[in-house]
Amino acid sequence: MSEPPPLPPPLPVEAVAVPLAKVRRGLFQRVASAFDWLFGLVALIALLAACSVIPGLNFLSLGYLLHVSGTIARTGRFRDGCIGVRKASVLGSIAAGTWLVVWPARLVSGFWKDAEIIAPGSSTSQAWHGALVLVTVVTLAHIAWACVRGGKLRHFLWPQPLRFFRWLRAPGKFTGSQRLITDYVIGLRLPFYFWLGLRGFAGALVWLFVPVAILLVATRVPLGGSIVLSLLGGFLLLLVAIHLPFLQAHFAQTDRFTALFELCEVRRLFLRAPLAFWFALLITLLFAVPLYLLKIELTPRELAWLPSLLFVIFIFPARILTGWAMNRALRQEQPRHWFPRWLARLGILPIGLAYVLVVYLTPYLSWNGALSLLEQHAFLVPAPLMAL
Repeated sequence: MSEPPPLPPPLPVEAVAVPLAKVRRGLFQRVASAFDWLFGLVALIALLAACSVIPGLNFLSLGYLLHVSGTIARTGRFRDGCIGVRKASVLGSIAAGTWLVVWPARLVSGFWKDAEIIAPGSSTSQAWHGALVLVTVVTLAHIAWACVRGGKLRHFLWPQPLRFFRWLRAPGKFTGSQRLITDYVIGLRLPFYFWLGLRGFAGALVWLFVPVAILLVATRVPLGGSIVLSLLGGFLLLLVAIHLPFLQAHFAQTDRFTALFELCEVRRLFLRAPLAFWFALLITLLFAVPLYLLKIELTPRELAWLPSLLFVIFIFPARILTGWAMNRALRQEQPRHWFPRWLARLGILPIGLAYVLVVYLTPYLSWNGALSLLEQHAFLVPAPLMAL
């Protein structure tokens, strides 16, 4: 009977420690990357909300949301809808870091103002004024240095002064920084989003003009004419509401303005994924209802940011689902069975009627009265149309 082969010698401690260190480092990098992505998503939503209330910039917000629908319609992957999250993380980090590092300047400014109130022109007041100038200069240099290093939050928390002085002595330091800033700004694709949002807004306005105009006139005529006009405007708005989200997604997917009016193409795509279209329309119109409820009373000044933030939070998933429904239809070659088609048609009808009823009651509930009919949040810019 042969002897068993000898056991291999045990690995040294260093050989075991190195792989474990790599595993821990890799795990830490993945966790840090996940937190950075989540922070970027929050920053992205905040940036879209901020743009949505600024006339002109709100087309950037609408263009981004339309691009989300078009991208998912082409690829079918939900993760492709979170466009520019890493870039938004940088902007969010710069905003948060700047907010943190300016606190010393704020405190010194408060001391100087107090000294100026108590003893104007005194030596104490002048000393605090000089300290404020010094702290402000240091703070601005610190912010600029943190942005040059990458704009991460850790760059604001630890300035690395020795590296800063070495960077000052290095030749060609501004050339590389200028190139990075230029590449970053170009990567934001702001002209593309603006042009896409402007065209999407114009096309939606063409579809909404007639029904909204009829509903507006119905609020200013006697009762008999008001009922007739309200029924006519409501019926037309129903037809527009059940088609327009998918027409906008079709436009963003093809990047053709005429696609906003290809109603037959959208109806043909509906036959291929009727239940997906029904679900996407349900979320789109359902998530638009809370935005109307926020207009029942005038929003307090200190909460003026809340409606714009909720606009984006509710509209973002609706645009994602609309693109997903379009992709499911594009992947199918033949229409679905008659049963899901008619089931979706019957399901779309009450959804559209409920939305039209909410829009019809809005002038009687909203702080803005009849002008609230112009605030078609589900289709136009996330902020009210009157903000334009």
